[in-house]
Amino acid sequence: MNNILIIEDDESIREILSFALRKENFMVYEASTGQVGYETIKNNAIDLILLDLMLPDINGFDICRKISTEYKTPIIMLTAKDDMMDKLLGLEIGADDYITKPFDVREVITRIKVCLRRIEQVKSTEEGKENIISLRDDVKIFKDRHEVFIGEKRIHLKPKEYELLIMLADNKGKVFSRDKLLEAIWGYDFQGGSRTVDVHIQRLRKKLACDKEHSFIQTVFGFGYKIQ
Repeated sequence: MNNILIIEDDESIREILSFALRKENFMVYEASTGQVGYETIKNNAIDLILLDLMLPDINGFDICRKISTEYKTPIIMLTAKDDMMDKLLGLEIGADDYITKPFDVREVITRIKVCLRRIEQVKSTEEGKENIISLRDDVKIFKDRHEVFIGEKRIHLKPKEYELLIMLADNKGKVFSRDKLLEAIWGYDFQGGSRTVDVHIQRLRKKLACDKEHSFIQTVFGFGYKIQ
C-alpha cells in the first residue's frame, strides 16, 4: 500500500481526492498548510505528494524546492494557474508532474499510478545494477546469487576468496592494506599473517584468468591491493 500525502488548503478538494485515493487502496495523509505537510513528510514514509501551489503559509514552489532538496519523494503539483512558466518552474525545482485545476479525479489517480510505476522501474534498474559488478568485459559478479562468471563460465570461489573479491570490487579505486583486508575478512582473532591475503589474491588472479602485470586486482607495493 502506497502512502499519499495531499497538501491542499481547499477542504472540499482534499476530501474528493482523499475519498478517491482510499477507494484505490492508497493510504492517505492530509495537510492544509505547507508546514503541516512538511512535518508529515518528516514523520511518515510518504511515497508521493500531491502539492497545491497556493497555500496559506508557504509558497508551493518554496515547499517543493525544500522537499526535493531533502527527500526523493515524487511530487505532483496541483494549481489553478495555467501558466507555462509556472509549470516549467515547478518541474525545474523538483516536481515530477503538474496538473491544472479543475481536474478530473480519474486523471489524478492515473497520473499517480504512472508516476509510482515509473519510480519502481527506476528502483528495480538501480538495484539490478548494484547487484551486478563488472570487473572486466567478460568478468561479472552477481552479488544476489553469490556467483562469479568469466563469460558464460561460472568460477568456483571459496568463501574467503569471494568475500575478499567483493570487498575490493565494492570499493573500486580504494586501496586496502593487507592488515585491513585480513581484519575485515578473517577477523581480529585470526592467527595467520598478512601473507594469507597475498595467497588469496594469487588464487583469485589465477581463477579469474588475469596475470599479475595486467590484472584488475592491482598490487600497491609495500601496502596492499585495490581493484581499479
